[in-house]
Amino acid sequence: MEPALAAVAEALVLTPSGLRSDALSPMETLAQSISTIAPTCSPTMTIPLVFALAGNGTWLAYLLASAAMLLMALTLSRFARYSACSGSLYTYVATGLPPVFGVVTGWALLLAYIATGASVAGGFINYGNVFALSLLGRSVSSVLLALLCVGGATAIAYRDVQVSARVMLWIEATSILFISVVLALLLWKNGLHIDHAQLHLQGVSSSGVRLAVVLAIFSFAGFESATTLGAEAVNPLRTIPRAVIQSALFAGLFFILCAYLETLGMDAAHQNLGESNAPLRVLSTLAGVPFLGPLIDFGAMVSMFACTLACTTAAARVLLRMAQNGLTHKLLGTTHATNATPGLAVVAVGLLTLLPVAGLAARGVPGTEIYGWLGSLAVYGFLTAYGLAAVALPVFLRRDHHLPGGTLLLSIVATLAMLLALAGTLYPVPPSPYNWLPYFYLAYLSCGTAWFVFSTRRAALA
Repeated sequence: MEPALAAVAEALVLTPSGLRSDALSPMETLAQSISTIAPTCSPTMTIPLVFALAGNGTWLAYLLASAAMLLMALTLSRFARYSACSGSLYTYVATGLPPVFGVVTGWALLLAYIATGASVAGGFINYGNVFALSLLGRSVSSVLLALLCVGGATAIAYRDVQVSARVMLWIEATSILFISVVLALLLWKNGLHIDHAQLHLQGVSSSGVRLAVVLAIFSFAGFESATTLGAEAVNPLRTIPRAVIQSALFAGLFFILCAYLETLGMDAAHQNLGESNAPLRVLSTLAGVPFLGPLIDFGAMVSMFACTLACTTAAARVLLRMAQNGLTHKLLGTTHATNATPGLAVVAVGLLTLLPVAGLAARGVPGTEIYGWLGSLAVYGFLTAYGLAAVALPVFLRRDHHLPGGTLLLSIVATLAMLLALAGTLYPVPPSPYNWLPYFYLAYLSCGTAWFVFSTRRAALA
């Protein structure tokens, strides 16, 4: 590392945060990103939605999304070599671009994590009732399930970040194991053969794949969340870059495999993957292990909980850093005296996560629609933060006369990929209520930026 960059890195690492340093092992740090991705959510809920757009091109949509996310992983890992603090992409952008861009990134990332947490809480409601119907023969109150999911996640995140990471790790490992067993048995029972309909993209349109890629990107949302643990991870300048790249690679391979095999299996079962609300239950029966169906439903439900927990953990640390920098109330920038967690920030994030999902559930909105609406909103925040981080990287490195040509090319390609993905969310114009989400998002960012300008001017006049 160049001396100037090393000095920058050291200054950022030593920035006081009040969080417990060296608390998380490399595996626990990786668990943060994996759990925010929530690998079980995509095979159970997102892949069917992608299939509805791309059909036999579902695997291709995930291949393209994986390539885009790997580009961003490589970009963010370069930043993570020099900067380690709880602010994540917010801090990365602030070190490379003018302050206002850091502000935009902070508010965008905060919304992205909160909306993702609320989205998967909707998924928790959906699979909670699927599981309840299979065992109890009746559904459970959606509002009660929302309270259970978000309340439990908030309590764990408030108590101990290390316990939080370990819980997430075991939940996701168990869920992925269940899905892998079903897919492996399905492949073994049906024999190894190439699905020519998928290979030749039979009945697939380019516009369908383009729209599906944007939706597939949501499957990766939060893969960078390990960067929010910079103040708590062991050897963060080495551990976090590895966790970011490893999570993107693992998720990409897992999603491509699931997309291919689910499309193959549901076709063999003569069912439409795009219309199924529990595809892995159908596939477990086809694989000859129907008893795994309820277990997979339960695994999906607890994976949604793990994702809500991971999002709460990440959002609270972004909010902590924003408060410490004067972007929100200063009380949110304090840590718990005993737990060394951002206690007030965790509670605030928990409430902001609960309000939309509980409100929609109380109005009778199904969990699948909550998942789709709030997940789509989260994509805007992630794409904004990813794109600005890609732009900020070469500016940051060039400032210290250490900008390799390969890194500049990586930044340009990653930025273009995020712009194309953002364009895909806007055109063609999606149906209501999705068409209103960009306006809500822009209004939200405008309010956050206006607050920054107002507070800055007030401080200057004081």
